[in-house]
Amino acid sequence: MESLYVICVDDQREVLSAVVADMAALSDWLTIEDCESADEAFDLMEELDAEGQHIAVVISDHVMPDKTGVELLKEIHLDGRFTQTKKVLLTGQATHSDTIEAINDAGVEHYFEKPWDAEKLVNTVRVLATKFVFDSKLDHLPLVEHLDPQTMFTKMKG
Repeated sequence: MESLYVICVDDQREVLSAVVADMAALSDWLTIEDCESADEAFDLMEELDAEGQHIAVVISDHVMPDKTGVELLKEIHLDGRFTQTKKVLLTGQATHSDTIEAINDAGVEHYFEKPWDAEKLVNTVRVLATKFVFDSKLDHLPLVEHLDPQTMFTKMKG
C-alpha cells in the first residue's frame, strides 16, 4: 500500500518540532513530514502526489510570512488532487474572521489554539486519517489496528 502522509507546517522550528514529536505516536502507520512554509508544504504535496502517495492530513499554523496557513489550506481545498485531504489549523493568533474563512473557504475540519493538548491533537489526526482512508476508498484492512474504531464503524455503516 502507498504511504499515508501527515504534513505539519509552521515557520517556527521549535513549534514545528513539538507538533512532529506529538505526531510520533502515529508514526507506525503515518509518515510525518514537516515544512517551514506554506510554499514548501505545497511543493512537497505536489511531489508526493506525483509519486502516487496520499496526503491524509495537513496541520498548519496560520501566521507565517509570505502565505498564511488559511491561504495554504484554501489552496489545498481548491486543488482537485487533494479533495480528500483533511485540514487542521493550529494557531495562537488567528482572528475571528480568519477562523471563519478557514472553516467556510478552506474546508478546515478542526481548529486548535496554541498551546494545544497533545493527546487531543493526536486523537483528532487519527480520526481525520481514518476518514481520509474511507473517503479515498483505500483498502482499510491493512490499517484496521491503527484506525479510529468509532470513525471506522460510522464510515462502514453509512
